[in-house]
Amino acid sequence: MSGPADLDPDDSKIVTLARSARARTGAREGAAVRDTDGRTYVAATVALPSLQLTALQAAVAAAVSSGVTGLEAAAVVTVADAVDAASLAAVRDLSPGAPVLHADAAGAVRAVLASEG
Repeated sequence: MSGPADLDPDDSKIVTLARSARARTGAREGAAVRDTDGRTYVAATVALPSLQLTALQAAVAAAVSSGVTGLEAAAVVTVADAVDAASLAAVRDLSPGAPVLHADAAGAVRAVLASEG
């Protein structure tokens, strides 16, 4: 669809951060969210025997644990063909309708999804 250079600079930043989180950890996915004050929160997939979180769930959890009450946008970098429903639900729980950028491992945005139902 488009690469980070075609995006708004703030959206490009969260795609880059998500890509970096994935590359740094070797995780299946990397994600980043931007709150309504412009702060960003980054996470990678959590795959422990007692705790399983998608990267986007982990990024939303980091934001919420910091007191965030709303998100402007989110990005997921993954080799998967789609962003799973649980990830979209995590964004929707905090900010219905916030856009979720779905990017491939190279950071090219495949789709911009709505987190709503």
